[in-house]
Amino acid sequence: MTINTDYHRPIMLQECLDGLNIRPDGVYVDVTFGGGGHSRAILAQLGEKGKLYGFDQDPDAKVNAQAFDDPRFTFIEANFRNIKKYLRLYGVKKVDGILADFGISSHQIDEPTRGFSTRFEGDLDMRMNQKADVSAYTIVNEYSEAQLHKILGMYGEIKNARTLANAIHSARLNSPIKTTGELKAILEKYAPKFKEFKYFAQVFQAIRIEVNQELEVIEEFLEQIPDLLKDEESRLCIMTFHSLEDRLVKNYIKAGNFKGEPDKDIIYGTVTKPLMAINKKPIEASPEELSINGRSRSAKLRIAALAEK
Repeated sequence: MTINTDYHRPIMLQECLDGLNIRPDGVYVDVTFGGGGHSRAILAQLGEKGKLYGFDQDPDAKVNAQAFDDPRFTFIEANFRNIKKYLRLYGVKKVDGILADFGISSHQIDEPTRGFSTRFEGDLDMRMNQKADVSAYTIVNEYSEAQLHKILGMYGEIKNARTLANAIHSARLNSPIKTTGELKAILEKYAPKFKEFKYFAQVFQAIRIEVNQELEVIEEFLEQIPDLLKDEESRLCIMTFHSLEDRLVKNYIKAGNFKGEPDKDIIYGTVTKPLMAINKKPIEASPEELSINGRSRSAKLRIAALAEK
């Protein structure tokens, strides 16, 4: 069975496998199944008694999972923010390793109807779960000007967020903004010269994060990890693709909270945190991988284990 690189080429595949410290009879979870590239490689290293659970809320990923004819694999159609709940439905309380790839898949980017890409004309959607009520259309056309200002500034780090929020709010008074092209036509007037593509990407990122509650999902997910890892040899491997995601992961591993400030015992001064970093600095894609997969350029891989007691 070959890896479906048309859907999504798995990034830092070998680095992830090495990071997971795979035991042939272990239980593993790929919380971002997508095209199944990472999952397929994990299964190849598991023995007959090994088990892999794949999470994804995208119906396209569910179709990909149907190609996995392997009794060791179980697909769970759910958001990984509920990882503990769904694993327990399958009788799983502890696992040997968890892999998360927070990047959107190549398929989602390249499929115009999904509305994720600045390159294609499509409906304003951006929902990873296409059953969700809130889409990019909802945010662009129904959020208040103040709300737009907030998400553009926080999630897109747009410098002229207030001005752009006002422009979007004014434009939709005439008629709803329905497509990615219509939104880009507004953005073009406010994008820095020669940096238009980066500006579009920042705006789309901000809207996508809000649509999918991506940062809240990551926080909820991370807080469940200490209870799920079996022992000190179990591993958490997480790939992030922008600074907002990476900061949450880095801070939680470092301090056990999302501010990154160590929780010290008042009397003894010892730091209490559930995880410890295996790699002090994030692992990045090799020059060879960068040459064949430009989308790996912003990827950072962090590996953690349970902190020693």
